[in-house]
Order: sequence, then structure tokens, then C-alpha cells
Amino acid sequence: MILRNAALCAASLLALTSTPLHSQTAPSTAQVAAAAQIAGAAQVVDVQGGKIRAVTVAVGLVHPWSLAFLPGGDTLLVAEGGRLRIIRGGVLDPQPVWTVPTGTSKENNDSLKWLAVHPRFAQNRLVYLSHPLSGERGTTLAISRGRLEGSKLVAVQQIFVADAWEASGNMGGKLLFGPDETLYVTVGDRDRLCCTGTDDNSLRLKAQDLGNDVGKTLRLRDDGTPAPNNPFVGRAGAKPEIYTYGHRNGYGLAFNPDTGQLWQAEIGPMGGDEVNILLPGHNYGWPLVSMGRNYTGSLASEQWYHRDGMDDPRMFWVPSISPSSLAFYTGDKFPRWKGSMFVGSLNGLSLQRVSFNQPSQAERREPLLRALNIRIRDVQQGPDGLLYVATELRSAGTDADGTVLRLEPMEGF
Repeated sequence: MILRNAALCAASLLALTSTPLHSQTAPSTAQVAAAAQIAGAAQVVDVQGGKIRAVTVAVGLVHPWSLAFLPGGDTLLVAEGGRLRIIRGGVLDPQPVWTVPTGTSKENNDSLKWLAVHPRFAQNRLVYLSHPLSGERGTTLAISRGRLEGSKLVAVQQIFVADAWEASGNMGGKLLFGPDETLYVTVGDRDRLCCTGTDDNSLRLKAQDLGNDVGKTLRLRDDGTPAPNNPFVGRAGAKPEIYTYGHRNGYGLAFNPDTGQLWQAEIGPMGGDEVNILLPGHNYGWPLVSMGRNYTGSLASEQWYHRDGMDDPRMFWVPSISPSSLAFYTGDKFPRWKGSMFVGSLNGLSLQRVSFNQPSQAERREPLLRALNIRIRDVQQGPDGLLYVATELRSAGTDADGTVLRLEPMEGF
């Protein structure tokens, strides 16, 4: 397949426009030219009722985690285990905009995770980044922000450190600005025991404790301080930054344009991936309610579907697809898809489209891009009304097999 071959070719050319993790040497002119030839490769993909074109925008990336569009047409992306990159005029700049400093965790190439741009970026040029932070108590999730000047992020400062310290375990780290310019942040359950052959849930139970940030969705002001009208402000023993709790590993956040509600996609254990509608102060059950199984095969919870006082998921997947991202389509380039929800899928090797209010079927789920056999890390609607996805071939390692694809309508739209 063209796209898969492009990714493999990029890896074999020493990452082309990206720089190897162990080197700061800029790529050669020939390498940049080779990458440009691969960029623009396209493949026609069948979808329900028509066809779309998947066009390669950038190649040679190491685990591209997230995308963000800037006024004027540039695109920022997180990749390469700690580097912020920029696409200008459809070309990936060979030099990173910023590299995460020492003192952060570099486990599994995720020393830089998600990014978000300030709603008033055109005036203040502020970019926000989530990343692990190392300390005497282990590692935790931190948020830094800086100002984009030209091709460099300057005046970078750490503005928030989550109370989610552990030796290892998922950190989450998805960032999203809301309509009121507050910043929503997901924090993982930090369960380092999940894959060790035990059913011990002592660590994941922290998601039910309001005295820490583990397994929570947080809401901050743009300076990193807790939003003053958060649901637990002023409650003794509760963190004021907490917006919702009882989550496992939230990887997707988006506001539903029809209802204005905040929706979150989170990865369950073996099965039990969820999409939840977040309401301030609500408890979403993990680990006391889950439709998944532990990695030993036992049930994650004896009350797997519902528990009073906790919110049920809006939808779920069994077996797991590992939802990585979430977006609602509001553009005009895909009229049939307007209002659809898109969920990136890692283990499911697809982009899941969920259409609502369908005749004789309330919700219809359609896996897109499955023929490409790629992991979808992020999905975003671009300012041009097209869909963009960040992809990878493998979950770990340092191979430069990641791409950014642009999805364009063809027949049936």
C-alpha cells in the first residue's frame, strides 16, 4: 500500500525530515527532498456510500501524538519522544520548534504528549504542552507553556504539576481549551500493577479519591491555577483542580457542537473502552465499574455495568479498540458526515466514525482506514474543513514510521 510503503521508506531513510532521537544533526538536503517526494502520496479508501482520498502530508515521524492548527495555516505536532515540530506551507520543518528539557521521563518515547494552542493565540502566541516530570517520588504529569516566535518556542515555563506521582503507569495528558478559555486535562490512573500478573487494584482505586489527581479530568485557568468555580473548590481533602473523577486513561476530549457538552474517550483494560459525557463533579466509576477484564483475565469489577451514584458510559467497546482521540465533524467538505463523531483507534487500527440519529439505528459505527493497517494517534478537523490524522505503525520503539494524513472527499459526498 502506498501510505504504508511511504512510512517504511521514511524509516529506512533515517527518518528523512525528522532527526534521530540520539542525534541533533539536521537532515541533509537529499533526505528532505526524498521526504517531499513521499509527501503527497495518496490512496483511495472505500467508505460507506462512497470513497475518500488519504493524502500523505508528512512522513518520517516517531510516534506523532497530537496535532494543532495555527492561524495562517501552519500545523504544530508532537513527535519523536520529546520534540515539537511544525508544518509550514505543507512542508515539515526539519528542525524542531522545541525539545523537552532533561528532567522528564523518556519511557516509551512519550516524553512529550499532547499540545493545545491558546484560544487567543493570534494575540498571545501561547502553546501548551503536557509531559512527564521526574522527581524524588517517581514521575507525574506536568504542563508547560511557551510563546511561539517564528520557528521557536521561547519563554517556556512549567505552570502545573499533577499530584499523580508513581514509579510508572499511564499518565494521560490530553489537553483541550473550552469555550470559556479554561484548560481541561486528563490524568491517567498510574496503575503500574496492571500488567504484572496480579489483580491488585490498590493503585487504581486512587481514581476514586478526591485527595489526588490520579484518574481525574482537571479544569485549569490558562495560567495553570484551578478554575475558581470547579465543583470541589473549598471542600476539605479535595483537590480544587478536579472537574470529574473515576477515570482510567482518558485520551480524547471534544465538545459536542449540538449540545455543548464535553465528551471524553478513555481506554479501558481488556475491553471496556468508553466514551463519557462529562458533568462537573460526577464520578465515572473506574475501577468500581468496568466492562473490561484485568490482564489476568478476571473481571475488573464485579459490578461491571452499573453502580448507583456513578455515571454510565455513553457508549463502549468490547473488545477494546484503544481510543486515542476524539473529534466532532462540523465542516462542509463531508456533508454526509456532518455531526459525526470520530474516534482514533490504536489496537483497532482504524478511525471510528459514529453517526447519530440514523433511520432504524440510533447510532451507526463505521471503521475507516482499516485497509491501511495503521494506528491512529490523533484526529482533528482542519480549518479547511478536511480531516487530519496522525498515525504510526507500532506502539513502541524509535522507528520513524509515523505520518500525518489528510482525508479528502471523493465519490458519494
